Amino acid sequence: MPLPLSLPLDRLGEPFYVGSVQRLYPIPGDDRHMATETTSRGSVFDVGSIFEIPGSDVSRAVFRHVLYSRMADPALWNAVRESIRHAPGLEPNCRSMLLGETLDRFCREGAATHHAGMIDAVSGEIFQKGVPPHPSAVNVVRRYRILKPLPVRVLDRLCYDYSLMNGQDGYVVPLEFIVRFGMTSASSVLRKYLALPESARRAYESELGVEGPLRAWRMLPRPVTDCTTKHEPEDRAVSLQEALTISGLTGGEFARALESAALGAWAVRHLLEPTGLLLWDLKWEFAREGGRLVFVDTIDTDSIRATLSLEWQGRKVAVHCNKQSMRDYYRIVHPDWIGAVNQAKEEARIQGRSFVEVLGEGRAEGRFPETPVVPAVFLELQARKLETIRDCLLQKISGMTASETLIATALEEIKYFDSLRKIEDFLRINAMT
Repeated sequence: MPLPLSLPLDRLGEPFYVGSVQRLYPIPGDDRHMATETTSRGSVFDVGSIFEIPGSDVSRAVFRHVLYSRMADPALWNAVRESIRHAPGLEPNCRSMLLGETLDRFCREGAATHHAGMIDAVSGEIFQKGVPPHPSAVNVVRRYRILKPLPVRVLDRLCYDYSLMNGQDGYVVPLEFIVRFGMTSASSVLRKYLALPESARRAYESELGVEGPLRAWRMLPRPVTDCTTKHEPEDRAVSLQEALTISGLTGGEFARALESAALGAWAVRHLLEPTGLLLWDLKWEFAREGGRLVFVDTIDTDSIRATLSLEWQGRKVAVHCNKQSMRDYYRIVHPDWIGAVNQAKEEARIQGRSFVEVLGEGRAEGRFPETPVVPAVFLELQARKLETIRDCLLQKISGMTASETLIATALEEIKYFDSLRKIEDFLRINAMT
């Protein structure tokens, strides 16, 4: 059955899934597609929705629609190919790999994605190409099965059985593919690396495919892709060998997934360049359908890490234009709450329970503090960043105007922490020099 031509927002009905930051709706008479509504709510540290950024619902939905629409167009990939060919400092072997068969196919056919269009907020028309005159927070995507691993006790440990993935089709691969162009101070890979003894760091560098020590705020000579689990109580970093084993993919399909993830990251990097934003990392998910890999899931400023750099009192400083700014806010202004979150996660790990449940119990018992309320002035700064990126993607403003607006907003954010006498804490994690 073909996708309907329109779906007025007031006819969406009841969602069949309500998450912390989005809702999913069935489409009447069409079990191959669903409507995804982005909300203005935000979630960090896996605690659920705890803040709201005005207008972020539409801004993030537009990001997804524009990106996925362009990914289906060979013109984007031909531009990406030129960007890779002329990228300074890119490791030759990596350049050759990225310019291989997978990119050649994208340049001929575009990339397969789950995206089907955006609903116009006024008319309800589903725009499969181009942007609606009245962008909404609702996109339409194809549906794929979600297969979750089965928890099993092995001696005294909780493990997960992924054998049901083997030989399946039309399902979402139970992994997140994280592509890193470089390391920020908040990188989980960097934290893991720095916690290792010196002797183990060399082996970890080899596993990542990089040479030399890892440092914050440094770009890598090649994009690095690593994987985490998707459907366990907490995302767990896994080796490429384990990722291949639990994915349900063949070796060739898994290799194509890694290549596609890196190329998709380069496409986002290309999309952001006019705004002056530097992309550090992002995550992708894939579905397997008929032997091909399909880009799926949400990809917007919640799932990428991009920064501006500017001078502050003689130092080069990074300011995030994504959810990392919210993470930084909580870490800098409410370290006691962050300590409680980390303690709850450790207790949940030991007990084999839901982290959110343990955190809620701790709050009720008075052991953990209540979730902090973020001031409106800080949330408005985040909204302005997202609106600026959105307007540039919609070609309402030029890349130069977007860059100037983002830099001015970033400067206000630095001054905000300075007004709280927290500037040294901010610089400790975001000063690049």
